[in-house]
Amino acid sequence: MNRNISYIDVLTKNLRVMDLTAITLCRENLLPIVVMNMNAEGNLGRLLEGKPVGTLVDQGGEG
Repeated sequence: MNRNISYIDVLTKNLRVMDLTAITLCRENLLPIVVMNMNAEGNLGRLLEGKPVGTLVDQGGEG
């Protein structure tokens, strides 16, 4: 499932993607986060190729 969600949604919905400090630092520095299953065959390669995989957490998420 490919999704896009905002930092604020991650925090307010208490999704526990990362700890509060890490999410806040990424938000303040506009660093996008990709949440994906690292154990799924080929996911890391697809990510490195720029293909959509997992969920993108960023400033403009659709949440």
